[in-house]
Amino acid sequence: MLFHIFSSQDERRKFGGSYFIEIQYCSLDPGTAMEQIVSVDAITHWKDDSLYIYGDDEEAFASQYGDVLTDGTYNNGQSGIIDTCGINYYAPHQIHVIVKRIEEMRPSSHQMLLAWLKKVREHNGFYVLGL
Repeated sequence: MLFHIFSSQDERRKFGGSYFIEIQYCSLDPGTAMEQIVSVDAITHWKDDSLYIYGDDEEAFASQYGDVLTDGTYNNGQSGIIDTCGINYYAPHQIHVIVKRIEEMRPSSHQMLLAWLKKVREHNGFYVLGL
């Protein structure tokens, strides 16, 4: 299984400490400046409603989802391929394209990510926070 959900942060720590890529909802208000959204200061790690990818699965995640999660905005304001060591922000207007790619490509554990993405409409996009 590529993605993990934990019932508590204690459970996550027992499984793998902090050695995870975290896929996290963005809770900042719509209309927040991009500079603030991708700021290191705006990020609070280890949310209970996040999806987690264990660090040993980083290569598998990047190879299977690299063509799905493109054009995320980095901390420096640039965008491009997924950065598994940094901040990647995906705005609400990007979600439809991401979901379509997942449905077409059907990478490993895609059902779990699709179910998680259904709730992204309640938020201001999402992050992929690297190791």
